Amino acid sequence: MRPVFVLALLCLPQLAVADEAVSGDTAWMLTATALVLFMTLPGLALFYAGLVRAKNVLSVLMQCFAIAAVVSILWVIAGYSLSFTEGSGPFIGGFSRIMLSGMTIDSVRGSMPESVFVMFQMTFAIITPALIVGGFAERMRFSAMLVFISLWLMLVYVPVTYWVWGGGWLAQMGFRDFAGGAVVHINAGIGALIAAIVLGKRRGFPTTPMPPHNLPMTVTGAGMLWVGWFGFNAGSALAADNAAGMAMLVTHLGAAAGCVAWMSMEWLRFGKPSVLGIVTGMVAGLGTITPASGYVGPAGALVIGLSAGIVCFWATMLVKRTLKIDDSLDVMPVHGVGGILGLIMIAFLSSTLGGLGLDEGVTMGQQFVIQMIGISATIAWCGVMSYLLLKLIDLVIGLRVDEDQETEGLDIVLHEERGYNL
Repeated sequence: MRPVFVLALLCLPQLAVADEAVSGDTAWMLTATALVLFMTLPGLALFYAGLVRAKNVLSVLMQCFAIAAVVSILWVIAGYSLSFTEGSGPFIGGFSRIMLSGMTIDSVRGSMPESVFVMFQMTFAIITPALIVGGFAERMRFSAMLVFISLWLMLVYVPVTYWVWGGGWLAQMGFRDFAGGAVVHINAGIGALIAAIVLGKRRGFPTTPMPPHNLPMTVTGAGMLWVGWFGFNAGSALAADNAAGMAMLVTHLGAAAGCVAWMSMEWLRFGKPSVLGIVTGMVAGLGTITPASGYVGPAGALVIGLSAGIVCFWATMLVKRTLKIDDSLDVMPVHGVGGILGLIMIAFLSSTLGGLGLDEGVTMGQQFVIQMIGISATIAWCGVMSYLLLKLIDLVIGLRVDEDQETEGLDIVLHEERGYNL
């Protein structure tokens, strides 16, 4: 009996380690989920609200909160199932988890409860359309926004999510997007750009100055975004492991390098670095490192962050000053361009500067082609569908408030409230 007893004792530590590993993964993913939601509420909400004029501050906060609520319900009804369950083909998921049917307290996805995975992915589905708010800020009707975001989530975000993360055709091709370069940032950037073009410019743009009304609010939101982004990228490892640790490190370095690069560009071009510039550079660095955060090392992160600060800076100059497109809060030049840049650099930095390397038998050139296919497909699908949805909504209920309402401000016109009673 003694050998059997000793053998049983030897087995106990192994069982305890296995249970602890699963519990550790779950604990980290619960934390990461809270961090990603924290990015939207209050992070993005405050970041955007400080950037608009005082008469529209509540409208932006209202939009972010409403999107969080509506998207959460739609995600549970059908979004999750169509994004992450096996479908009948390479383009959309199946119906086995409609209304989360069949999911119990004991259901597991990887090394965590499926409920945690559902919630984690829900926070990504929330922040992506919330980012689009920056493209049409200060001029879209609230009712039109709700209809557009609801349809956009199901017809744009969900299919692209399945293509990339749900086992769809881009995943099968070998397309790499660790935490949302295509799914989140290109989708948001293109959606915002199309919305800005379809709605047209704000009254007075670009001749009338429209400075942020509360930069301390914006900086506060930016700081929350920086911290929350650790959950966004490191959480996408879906485990409390070495990959999560490296993703967190490179995320921070990408943000820091983006700050320094954007600040330097402003200093050289305009003679003084601005607070708005440094926080925008941070967001550019974070958006650009996002797709590569699971594939590159610290040196690669510095290259990506510095590139983001420079490229996205010039992209904002192009969109606002040359093309004169009123993407109110620079969603396309920061998030869209950043997502594209990060996805491209995966092909060249994954195998260099401490990266994890490409799949066996895949060259840099081949990976570059795969990345470009995924980028092009996302841009095309999001661009066409966003345009059609906006045009349809404009035809049925109208997209934009009238000129007098825009002049008065959306806070009082749409919500009968004022952000400041001084």
